Amino acid sequence: QVQLVESGGGLVQPGGSLRLSCAASGSIFRINAMGWYRQAPGKQRELVAAITSGGSTNYADSVKGRFTISRDSAKNTVDLQMNSLKPEDTAVYYCNADIATPAWSNYWGQGTQVTVSS
Repeated sequence: QVQLVESGGGLVQPGGSLRLSCAASGSIFRINAMGWYRQAPGKQRELVAAITSGGSTNYADSVKGRFTISRDSAKNTVDLQMNSLKPEDTAVYYCNADIATPAWSNYWGQGTQVTVSS
């Protein structure tokens, strides 16, 4: 059984920073792409940032220059450093990963709330 566990969410003022972390555990054979998605109330879930096993990254236009995704393949973790946060970044953030056990499946974390408010 594979689990993705997020941490690091919370309440922050506009302009502040937060760092989200996600750790994958279980019978993991290999991890391909890992990423972060978010879902705000009344909106669809959207991709925030993704990183491949080779280190290539992809960001939503709304977070480019403010957010940085990174991963530690030895520890099966992926982080999201969020700077210059805006109220519109408020959402539940979800970790996502393509994991082989050895069959490939896509997994989601339980989500962590990020609230940007003064």
